Amino acid sequence: MKEYYYDKLMNIHTQGNKMDINNSILYHPYEPTPYSALEELFKHYEVKMTDNIVDFGCGKGRLNFYINHSFNVVCTGIEMNETFFNQAIQNQNSYFRKFGKQKGTIQFLNCYAEDYIIQPEDNRFYFFNPFSVQIFIKVVNNILLSVEQSKREIDLILYYASDDYQHFLETNTLFNLFKEIPLPGHYEKDSYERFLIYRLA
Repeated sequence: MKEYYYDKLMNIHTQGNKMDINNSILYHPYEPTPYSALEELFKHYEVKMTDNIVDFGCGKGRLNFYINHSFNVVCTGIEMNETFFNQAIQNQNSYFRKFGKQKGTIQFLNCYAEDYIIQPEDNRFYFFNPFSVQIFIKVVNNILLSVEQSKREIDLILYYASDDYQHFLETNTLFNLFKEIPLPGHYEKDSYERFLIYRLA
């Protein structure tokens, strides 16, 4: 089972259970992206060592560790739930103990997504349907303001994207659908089982 294999490989614990919930109607329950889905994503989407990836609603940090381990890129995880954030920090300590990585390669911040100050080097943003479209709009607007101050190529990577997210991006922003990556064996049964990558025009 890949969930067990990768967690053991990276010396972390990121699996979820039914008790992992956020007590908020605006923030959705914790559910990590399956490792098999991440494998499929990065077969079709290139990550460069110069990329800085921000995961909004990072939970226990699975995406951050997977990307850092696979591509040695800088990752930032944003998590408003203090319990999940503390588990991400525990995972970070375990991960660094095993691999001896520099601490700057992965960081976690315990704050609301809309309060995170987008850094000039941040250029890839990951969303696994973590919160309501109202918060998503605020976060995207923060990203756009950052681009006005520091021009760069920006990608939004959406997994299991809500219709509201897609509608906002396609009707209210200059983001265009760059790539669609359906998950074999899953997309046929559930059309939301795909990655949508939007690139800023």
